[in-house]
Amino acid sequence: MKRDSECSLVTAEQSSPSQHQPEHLKNSQKTRILSPATSFASSTHREETNTSQQASARSTCDQSTQTESAQLQSVQTQSTQTPPIQGIHTTITEPKSTQTLHSSFSFEQAYWGRSFTDQSADERETQSSSSSGHLNVLSWNIDCLDTDNISYRVKGLLSQFGKYRADVVLLQELIPGCLTMLEKIMKDYQFIQGSEDGYFTAILLRKDRVQFLESNIVKYPTTEMGRNLQIANVSFLGHPLCIMTSHLESCKPNSQERLNQLRRVWKWIKEAPQDHTVIFGGDTNLRDWEVKKLGGLPDGISDVWEMLGEPEESRYTWDTSINDNKEIPNSIRLRFDRLFLRAAAVGDKIRPETMTLIGLEKLKCDYFISDHWGILCTFKFGASKEQNVSD
Repeated sequence: MKRDSECSLVTAEQSSPSQHQPEHLKNSQKTRILSPATSFASSTHREETNTSQQASARSTCDQSTQTESAQLQSVQTQSTQTPPIQGIHTTITEPKSTQTLHSSFSFEQAYWGRSFTDQSADERETQSSSSSGHLNVLSWNIDCLDTDNISYRVKGLLSQFGKYRADVVLLQELIPGCLTMLEKIMKDYQFIQGSEDGYFTAILLRKDRVQFLESNIVKYPTTEMGRNLQIANVSFLGHPLCIMTSHLESCKPNSQERLNQLRRVWKWIKEAPQDHTVIFGGDTNLRDWEVKKLGGLPDGISDVWEMLGEPEESRYTWDTSINDNKEIPNSIRLRFDRLFLRAAAVGDKIRPETMTLIGLEKLKCDYFISDHWGILCTFKFGASKEQNVSD
């Protein structure tokens, strides 16, 4: 088990699992393509320059992850590693064919381009539920710290946002360059960011359905990775909501700090206004044994996945048996990303109806959008007393 101070000392050669792959696969998978937009490309390069320590930590956590999997314990993803970043200087050259592909399919088209008839049944059901008073919440660690094929991946991300048009979107591992691009395209959402430096969380609110009231950022006093809890009080079709997101401390050696942060999250959930429904979604980096170590969830707070009967198809949000973005040779399946719910003490009650993992399709660049799957949940207000979330 590595000490925290060792997290930034592992070299790329030590941590990279790509040596287990044939040379032709390594070459094809590691082609880097940045956005064709000059402003996005330059800002992304600046983010790389601002985050080298994070990249170093990510490599170490990946090595730690592989070690943990061998012990059938929990592991940490590369994408959730942290302290501030400083310098990946990479010269990127795009072939003409790639440039033509970029110019023929814009970021705007990725977000707005799909017609209703092109959508799947699940997508049509999600947008139909939006119009019928259901609340749709999407939580996703989008791994913007990884700049491999970032142009394709951001377009894929925008396509997913455009498909589902969730009322509330909770993002982790966002960087300023990607934030600027999303804000430029998604003008129908209000953006509330958890920080302005390095990488951070953000809450996105669909303007035509969610009214923003106020927000707050709670600092974790002993974090070594710049993590915090982001809170927004909003009104959804007249229902008062308290929306929260966070990216809890990464790596197995940081379990105690992660649990300290989780306790703080639970405290803020319990102390939120009693007439508000509280929904938390984020990359918790939790292992199941850690929650048991704290004695389980506090009274009045529920795990949405458990409320829905623990559906196997939405259990693992970080799954290297399918997702090879990080080229980790071991098959590791963990439920890092979670949603918690606390019902309002008065007024209409809420219950979850569905939970779906998204981002499971590979893009044409042979990468997934992120090394995490996104979690899309649908909630309904006004359930009968027997179906209500217990307070």
